[in-house]
Amino acid sequence: MRRRQAQIGFSQRIRLEWFEHTARLVMTGDDKTKINDSLQNRLRKRVSVGGASVRGNREKIITILLNTWLTVPPDRKKLRDEGLQIFQRLSPQDRIAVHWGMVLAVYPFWGSVAAHTGRLLRLQGTAAAAHVQRRIREQYGERETVSRAVRRVLRSFIDWEVLNETKAKGVYENGQQYPVEDPGLIAWMVEASLYSHANGSAAIRDLLASPSMFPFRLAHVSSRRLASLSPRLELLPPGFDDDLAMLRREGPTRR
Repeated sequence: MRRRQAQIGFSQRIRLEWFEHTARLVMTGDDKTKINDSLQNRLRKRVSVGGASVRGNREKIITILLNTWLTVPPDRKKLRDEGLQIFQRLSPQDRIAVHWGMVLAVYPFWGSVAAHTGRLLRLQGTAAAAHVQRRIREQYGERETVSRAVRRVLRSFIDWEVLNETKAKGVYENGQQYPVEDPGLIAWMVEASLYSHANGSAAIRDLLASPSMFPFRLAHVSSRRLASLSPRLELLPPGFDDDLAMLRREGPTRR
């Protein structure tokens, strides 16, 4: 998991509607080839128009979409499957929580940008792109690829309408906020958030109030209740509201 933490992975500006389309394709049971073809057709007139590069932006976007909802890491397949079940019972507006959770679980870089953005919003009411850039470069290194990826993740936040631009260039404020009351969805989001932690563990109260979840307002649910709703969450020790939660180790699974 630590090696994954050092990778950028999420380096493109990706609209929420494209994740929505991908999740729906996965639920139909189509294979990777059919899903890839559908995404190519959908994005051909929107990204890398006229481009012939083997690994252009469109192909990179599709890779991220597939990695998030189809070709997920083996230890995240059960999380994905449960996420798709939750997806089907939510209203279109509320499905953003499931997409956010899956991206968070598969791409810790997204979580790092979200955490620094959310922390600044909480402290100051606004988040300057320059401040987010500085903190991420301290974590991932002084590379242009890092700076470019941060810009694109922030633009994705704006596209998803969870960040709004202000009159000051490069300064953002909170956008749409989503209250989450469903204990089952909260337990799933807590589990997803744990995958973005290097050691796969954190205090429940910190997860519920994590700045990486800045677009959401998670209702308080007791640690025992959350653990009862997710067989993959383990509490150490049990019985307290500030229990340490960790991901239960499981054997390898087959697709």
